[in-house]
Amino acid sequence: MWGAPFHAHSKTMMLLGSGELGKEVIIEAQRLGVKTIAVDRYAHAPAMQVAHESYVIDMLNGETLKDLIRDKRPDVVVPEIEAIATEALLELEEEGYHVVPTARAARLTMDREGIRRLAAETLGLPTAAYRFADSFEELQAAVNELGAPCVVKPLMSSSGKGQSVCRTADDAAASWEAAVQGARGKTTRVIVESFVNFDSEITLLTVRSVSGTLFCPPIGHIQKDGDYVESWQPHRMTEAQLQEAQDIARKVTDELGGYGLFGVELFVTPDGIVFSEVSPRPHDTGMVTMATQDLSEFALHVRAILGLPVEEVHLLTAGASATLKADREGTDFIISGIDEALKQPRTQVRVFGKPETKPGRRMAVALSAAEDVETARGRVTAAANLLKVEWS
Repeated sequence: MWGAPFHAHSKTMMLLGSGELGKEVIIEAQRLGVKTIAVDRYAHAPAMQVAHESYVIDMLNGETLKDLIRDKRPDVVVPEIEAIATEALLELEEEGYHVVPTARAARLTMDREGIRRLAAETLGLPTAAYRFADSFEELQAAVNELGAPCVVKPLMSSSGKGQSVCRTADDAAASWEAAVQGARGKTTRVIVESFVNFDSEITLLTVRSVSGTLFCPPIGHIQKDGDYVESWQPHRMTEAQLQEAQDIARKVTDELGGYGLFGVELFVTPDGIVFSEVSPRPHDTGMVTMATQDLSEFALHVRAILGLPVEEVHLLTAGASATLKADREGTDFIISGIDEALKQPRTQVRVFGKPETKPGRRMAVALSAAEDVETARGRVTAAANLLKVEWS
């Protein structure tokens, strides 16, 4: 179907964003003989360490982004983070470049306003009540209208950055400051969501490929400060709940179109399933699939975007993941406790290789498998607690 990297008829994939998820995508692409190019805003990002080529650019600069893509002429352009000049991707797609899953999907999902309006107003999916605010005064009005507690998020951010719970009207100033500081890009616009009383949060990994649409078993997860700290698979749901979740995921991914894996985030509430967000790429909570499925979310994504068949998804075992996060900024650090963590049964550790730490930044993940979710969660928590980020 294609030749070897650096030779005639090679297939080239360019990854825009080169973190720990992108690193696994690059590895899976190389397993299929694809030439890989990793791009990010800083040097020595995790995916750059395993890619055939890497480049450091400002991906919010549309002209710079277009120049690089036109120069390298990749067969597939794979956005992996939110901070990308999506208008440039729309232009490049019109020129014939293959943007995954589509440039429209990348634009909509990298902007919380775009995807929320699509889900709630176009598709009529159940979501939390929401308002948008461009100033602190508008945020105050939204909080008063929706009531506290409510959730405040920047329109564009990743890993929970800038997200906070506004528990009372007096917290609005702190929430506004957090959202502005945590935003990616130049906008100060925020979304304010009413608080959803949920029983659990899940990620439903949804695969669109030449074979049709498939769903991975649901992944439960726990978030802290808007970012995941633990996930497990499978998450227990009734048949009715699972069917409702799959119906919502199918509707939103069908509307976005294209091939690839989508991480659909949902709330499970006493009154039904509520849509939260969707990412047209592997999801951080889905790292657990490296321990649980025959094809990880990364392998599924690469197969789908290359136009290869994805006939079935098999859950081989129950499993769980837990993260190691840094608590300060620096470059002179070590990650310790790996040897002790690996003494836990059926446990793996993935160290991401990020060149510097920041408060709350994920540096590694522990993965554990077991005969049931409860045992796996116990193992992975014990393993993650043994991992430490230390400074000399």
